[in-house]
Amino acid sequence: MTVGRYILSIDQGTTSSRAVLFDAFGGIAGMGQKEFRQIYPQPGYVEHDAVQILQTTLYAMRQAVQSAGASAGDIAAISITNQRETTVAWDGATGIPVCNAIVWQCRRTAPECQRLQAAGLGDYIKETTGLLIDPYFSGTKMKWILDHVPAARELAQKGRLRFGTIDCWLAYSLTEGRAFVTDVSNASRTMLFDIRRQCWDQTLLQELGIPESALPQVVECGQVVGLCGADVLGREIPIAGMAGDQHAALFGQCCFHKGMAKNTYGTGCFVLMNTGEEPVRSQALLTTIAWKLGGKTVYALEGSAFNAGSAIQWLRDELEVIKTPQEADQLAETVEDAGGVSFVPAFTGLGAPYWDMYARGALLGVTRGTKRAHLCRAVLESIALESYDLVKAMEAESGTALTQLRVDGGASRSRFLMQYQADVLDRRVLRPQCLETTALGSAMMAGLTVGVWESPEELTAIWREDAAFTPDYPQDRREADLARWHKAVERSRGWAG
Repeated sequence: MTVGRYILSIDQGTTSSRAVLFDAFGGIAGMGQKEFRQIYPQPGYVEHDAVQILQTTLYAMRQAVQSAGASAGDIAAISITNQRETTVAWDGATGIPVCNAIVWQCRRTAPECQRLQAAGLGDYIKETTGLLIDPYFSGTKMKWILDHVPAARELAQKGRLRFGTIDCWLAYSLTEGRAFVTDVSNASRTMLFDIRRQCWDQTLLQELGIPESALPQVVECGQVVGLCGADVLGREIPIAGMAGDQHAALFGQCCFHKGMAKNTYGTGCFVLMNTGEEPVRSQALLTTIAWKLGGKTVYALEGSAFNAGSAIQWLRDELEVIKTPQEADQLAETVEDAGGVSFVPAFTGLGAPYWDMYARGALLGVTRGTKRAHLCRAVLESIALESYDLVKAMEAESGTALTQLRVDGGASRSRFLMQYQADVLDRRVLRPQCLETTALGSAMMAGLTVGVWESPEELTAIWREDAAFTPDYPQDRREADLARWHKAVERSRGWAG
């Protein structure tokens, strides 16, 4: 490395803030993590305390460095990857948020989305931003804050309001307000960004009443955007890589060639396919910017399922059916099947390919003979089944049949889930040795920026296979499972409407 031996990657997620210290071989030298509070003001609403996100991020950064026995002088660069679409609003003069952050899962802007649909903006938004009209994205969140938080409107009139996704908030805070930036991958998730011209779209800003002065400068995924203050780790360190979590994971999985795809099993499930240097028009999926490096933009198709790992957390925290995620695996393997039980994890609606903001979670087929093990198995199967829908839609719209699916994220540790995924997909599933591919991807971007690596191709040696899961399921059973799943999905749709 030019300066220091490591890259410190911030991985700010939906339920915890993490930091991973990587060496030049992609090895993990140290890690830190701290969970933070989930705020549910009312059904369908999800919020985070942006100050707590910053505090837990600082804790994780320091813990990662300390656990490696390293110091700030050992770090060549910092990278940021983040939960996307979650929106923070703050006072540009003080750096203080005006309200809680509105989380990507939040459904509160469904009425505004209906208004946009009724106004006939669906096609324009799809063509310009690559996205569908849905509360998932940041634009309607910003409008809601302007309409419902008086301080935000006052600051906007004074030119002091700042809107940003979590990457932007962290970069701003870590540089003591010197960097007000977001990268192209995060910008492409706001429903305000023209993904072809790569600028904020004036028509959409006017439609939603969002002042452009409140929005950050858009930068590449690999460039030095500012210096992290010396008070954080003891020395100023360049922030040199930024990307939304799913884009970073695609990069960390070394899906550098057109047609390669990965699925991340985190709070939700996110399948991304590299589609090359031209965006692919899609009906049921999202067209998004995968990354931009050295002036070259790569696009992706994305299918998003809003709840996956969160369903396992629900078993643990709300139902108290299990004490650890591993226990769900162990119980699922004690039964031959789910006993006729189907579960649809639509806690906050259904994402691709259904895009039903009024769907809700459903547990169907329960009898007196249903046991904890059946429920655990049904929940784990639902994660693979919703991923099946994403992959099949992606193959249809891209015209490319996958030969394999690379996987990562916390739930990919489950051997049961990964084998069932291979079985229902009828495709090989490959899991890498390093499951921290989100953090690794943004670290790779930073490393390319500061000269640790010369090209993405050089990074392919870092990816190493840990396990391969080969389909081993009778065709009739696969078809029966899929038919039952799709029947359950239909029962869940439109429930809250």
